[in-house]
Amino acid sequence: MGAGGSFPIDLILFGMIAAFLVLRLRSILGRRTGFERQAPPYQPPSGPTSPPVIEGQAESVAPAAVRNLPEPTSPLGQTLVQMRSIDRGFDPSAFLDGAEKAFRIIVTGFAAGDRATLQGLLAEDTYRGFEQAIAAREATGQTQVSTIHAINSATIENAELRGSDALITVRFVSDQTNLTRDNAGQPVVGTDAVTEITDIWTFERNLSSRDPAWRLVSARSA
Repeated sequence: MGAGGSFPIDLILFGMIAAFLVLRLRSILGRRTGFERQAPPYQPPSGPTSPPVIEGQAESVAPAAVRNLPEPTSPLGQTLVQMRSIDRGFDPSAFLDGAEKAFRIIVTGFAAGDRATLQGLLAEDTYRGFEQAIAAREATGQTQVSTIHAINSATIENAELRGSDALITVRFVSDQTNLTRDNAGQPVVGTDAVTEITDIWTFERNLSSRDPAWRLVSARSA
């Protein structure tokens, strides 16, 4: 990613990524951006014997996400090779590692309404869409709880090079809990059951720039 070839741990300063697929977001998120998932009404757990999802040390011992990289000789792989010819520090594997970490930050940041964190991680148009969604949620007194229990896989699905501007699309498959409550604390959207969700995020960066930040330009659900 940056000149050093690895993803910084401090992803807030790194300012990389993309957008959380919010359950109630209806608006278009600017240039090449949009959330397409339609949230179902609140669904209670299927039965009283449902076990807790995460307790104690479970989260820390969850299996690592499967990382899927294209073959270097494939058309997609060759595009990544071209990106490396512009930025010698670019490494697709490190890119996915950082993208997974930032994915968690974005999900938590949006649910918490953490504008400062989101502003550092999102492209300008995308941030405006997020900020509007947070403001609308706050105006109605709603709160959102979102938890990523596991990221099952992260796959580079597409890559495009426009001069020195690089765009990389990643498919994340994760187990999440997403629940929105009204101002009385009653659930209105989502479910507190764990659901597998597929998110497709596109990141953009000028590889010839000294700025190492990859920024979100598109987010949708599959």
